[in-house]
Amino acid sequence: MRLGPTGIYRFIVSLSICLLALTAQSTVFAGGGFGGNRAVGGVMIDANGIVRTATVAEKQDLANLMRVAVDAPEGDMKNASEMRMISLKSLQEAIVQSRKDGGPLPEAISFLAGLQRVEYVFVDTENHDIVIAGPAEPWKLLEDGSVVGTESGGAVLLLDDLIVAMRSVETARQGGISCSIEPTAEGRHRLQQLLKRIQLRPGQNPSIFEEPMKQAFGPQMIRLNGIREDSHLARTIVAADYEMKRIAMALTKSPVDGLPSYLQLAKNGQHSSAQNPRWWMACNYDALVRSEDGLAWKLSGQGVKTMTEQDIVAADGSVKGGGKVDKLAALWAEKMTENYQELAKHVTVFRDLRNAMDLTVVATLINQERLAKKAGLDLSLLLEENDTIELITYRAPKSVEPQCSFVRGRSGWVVTASGGVDINGFEVVERQKTDPTVGDLRISAIASDSNRWWWDR
Repeated sequence: MRLGPTGIYRFIVSLSICLLALTAQSTVFAGGGFGGNRAVGGVMIDANGIVRTATVAEKQDLANLMRVAVDAPEGDMKNASEMRMISLKSLQEAIVQSRKDGGPLPEAISFLAGLQRVEYVFVDTENHDIVIAGPAEPWKLLEDGSVVGTESGGAVLLLDDLIVAMRSVETARQGGISCSIEPTAEGRHRLQQLLKRIQLRPGQNPSIFEEPMKQAFGPQMIRLNGIREDSHLARTIVAADYEMKRIAMALTKSPVDGLPSYLQLAKNGQHSSAQNPRWWMACNYDALVRSEDGLAWKLSGQGVKTMTEQDIVAADGSVKGGGKVDKLAALWAEKMTENYQELAKHVTVFRDLRNAMDLTVVATLINQERLAKKAGLDLSLLLEENDTIELITYRAPKSVEPQCSFVRGRSGWVVTASGGVDINGFEVVERQKTDPTVGDLRISAIASDSNRWWWDR
């Protein structure tokens, strides 16, 4: 690599949290024991909240435990369904009965009968119930500890995440549920001072500056809002943020041909060292479809989109949103959104994130439209802290050591280290339209002669 006569090397530094797969599932959700500091999907969190990659032995330890704990689906649950209904009333009763029986929650309950998405919410006024519905599949355990559908390979929805989403509605009211992974102002300032001192000689390999740059930048801080920091749902959104930036900055190869890294798109571009792109993932739903009486609701849309903005870095290292969008960063965000469904087939955490958004929107809908009151249903078991349901907890992620990648450009140094996830269920629920056919579907969907907590249409 040589320094051209009219330009210098441009380094793109990506600093993100450690290995993606923070989202393995097991029977421990809403009642088990794999939490704390045990390796989960490839990571460990130490007593100080610093995330690190799990060792091979730690990953094997988790895989062995999961094989013992997770059973295959039984009976009719071995079959896929285009529309599986779950009664929240009967689900609560099944949880209480399981507790009385003295054993752990069955996988069928922990994995919400294999649901892949929530597409409908129905209010059953006659039976004082709320029914959620969507496609479902039997599940299987992958080698990394993920539990996915046998047909689509998509991550199953989790009771644990549903409960956390429902209990987070009020705390999220002031700004939604969000995650950001940010360098400190001190770290940015130290890096700026280092960059001013670096002079590359022709033919010099810029990788020799990787370690000094990492030390100057220091650890990034993980900030979570509107949600319990020690929950599985929180770790899901942190993991999704991390993996998005790893793909953007070519720290891991994109598994989708239509999604190159931002480094590939930005190579040889002109950039200012004071303006750096950030990306974040947000809700991406069509307007909610409702029946005229407000007893039937339909969710549709991809679920997740990627957005971008330029950060303005001041001399002291502080940052503020610039309100402007870099064309290449916007192009990458568009490609990420366009390829999200395909990407989620290869990287389970992105399906986990979409599941988290589905459940957050459903929880917000139930709260905002007072659906439990309309149904005459007591949801206190799911909504309130109690001794019947024990949610899995983890050490809350607090920070992560930086990682770096490099690319040759025409001018300047670009540091991109920020991003996040923003799940605002309130904005989704505010956009509604009426369609009487959804009400017709409700009549056939809630009709069941079964005493089970789930059934297929």
